[in-house]
Amino acid sequence: MQKDQILKLAKGFRGRAKNCIRVARERVEKALQYSYRDRRNKKRDMRGLWIQRINAGTRLHGVNYGQFIHGLTKENIQLNRKVLSELAMHEPYSFKSLVEIARNAFPGNKVPCPIDTKETTTLKE
Repeated sequence: MQKDQILKLAKGFRGRAKNCIRVARERVEKALQYSYRDRRNKKRDMRGLWIQRINAGTRLHGVNYGQFIHGLTKENIQLNRKVLSELAMHEPYSFKSLVEIARNAFPGNKVPCPIDTKETTTLKE
């Protein structure tokens, strides 16, 4: 790499790592190694986060993550974990219906899905 490219990449570093070309070259090379490694680790971390969100959402409805995913594959519902986690966070009613479908995929778990009528709440004074 040229000197100007190295110093451009070293912008924001502290001390001699941003001014001295020899130190800057070492720090830039190490920073590029970290960024290469972490671009791959980010995919792994995001998948773990999605699985945790799905697990939390399914446990609210009495099903664990493994049963939920197995039920979806048995019913041939092909939604990836990113979409499922978004549904769990932002569309709880849609996610609940998916949990019911996954639960009813097994013969012993047939639970009638009640139709929600207009829910009314009373205020106690």
